Amino acid sequence: MRVAVMQPYFYPYMGYFRLIAAVDLFVLFDCVQFPRRGRVHRTEVPDHAGARRWLTLPLARQPQETRIDALAFAEGARATFDARLAEVACLAPPAAGPPEVAAALASPLDTPADYVVRNLEATAAALGVATPMVRSSTFQLPETVRQAERIATIARRVGATRYLNSPGGRGLYSAEFFAGHGLALEFLAPYEGPHVMMLESLWTAPPGALAADAAAARVEPA
Repeated sequence: MRVAVMQPYFYPYMGYFRLIAAVDLFVLFDCVQFPRRGRVHRTEVPDHAGARRWLTLPLARQPQETRIDALAFAEGARATFDARLAEVACLAPPAAGPPEVAAALASPLDTPADYVVRNLEATAAALGVATPMVRSSTFQLPETVRQAERIATIARRVGATRYLNSPGGRGLYSAEFFAGHGLALEFLAPYEGPHVMMLESLWTAPPGALAADAAAARVEPA
């Protein structure tokens, strides 16, 4: 059984969905500190000049140590975010994206973690990726289990024998460490395709081409 563990990202690039497609179970790593400069709460979209800018979820101010699963939205978040969505030119009518993705974008802003996961699941469905997903917070690991040890513990709990990481993790994790936990460490090959701004791609690229790209994952040994 192959598993991957990644923080939930808001409309990440296609390589993230290739990672989901390449495993038997995808664990959304929401039981760790929220990275304020990361991609949990924001995604890149094209601006009116064709360059990139951030589309950001309106979060409430929270302590630095707040975990991803404990994040909250700011007051009036729905109106604020709808105004931000209206500024994304590629989403404007008559353009139409996958119905399940459009519904997820318009869904209630209950908690940031719930909303981000809902949009990830909708995008995976639109890409034809049926890998089951589970949130790491459901395992209720003690805070003393940290970093790579936390990932290995989760992988063992779900019965995994292989741990697949994104290509950016090659300098962070060792095959020897995971072998000591009964896991073979593998890495996804780097993504070199065109779909790096997923919201734009979902609204502008042919669905069949997107599905084929998601299914084109290649796994490499550590």
